[in-house]
Amino acid sequence: MSSAMENHLFNLKFAAKELERNSKRCEKEEKLEKAKTKKAIQKGNMEVARIHAENAIRQKNQAVNYLRMSARVDAVASRVTQSMAGVVKAMDAAMKSMNLEKISGLMDKFENQFEDLDVHSSYMENTMSQTVTTSVPQGDVDSLMQQVADEAGLDLNMELPQADNMSVTSSMQASQEQDELTQRLARLRQA
Repeated sequence: MSSAMENHLFNLKFAAKELERNSKRCEKEEKLEKAKTKKAIQKGNMEVARIHAENAIRQKNQAVNYLRMSARVDAVASRVTQSMAGVVKAMDAAMKSMNLEKISGLMDKFENQFEDLDVHSSYMENTMSQTVTTSVPQGDVDSLMQQVADEAGLDLNMELPQADNMSVTSSMQASQEQDELTQRLARLRQA
């Protein structure tokens, strides 16, 4: 039973390290996607830039999720280590007294904690598989594209669909059309 617990403990610590590595890998991928977004904006290809911005945001969210899960797995491993130390001390005391009821009770407690560990591990695996999102909020994509364009000193020529700005945009367009018509009329009068 002890070797199985040590094996589980090793697997938990290994999983925590693996999750940290995956988080760092996602952060690198995020930086690459941001660079691709910048290149696409420089070329004026907004649709490709939007796709790369979505990928960058997705990678960032995934990196945070990996890091969060790594911390949780590490916490479980720490609790297992602490409970194992407590069980070993209690088992030593029970063995010295040769009280079969105490030994049996401690073994039951130890087995229950071991089963709880299995439940926690499977819960974390299920949670990780469900945290990968497929859709990214449009506002996040637009703000990331604007941020990348600002950092690169580029002008982002795209109209962002926003309900609040639609009336402002349409009134600005009407005002610009009015100004253009006024200028055309002035040129016609001069001719």
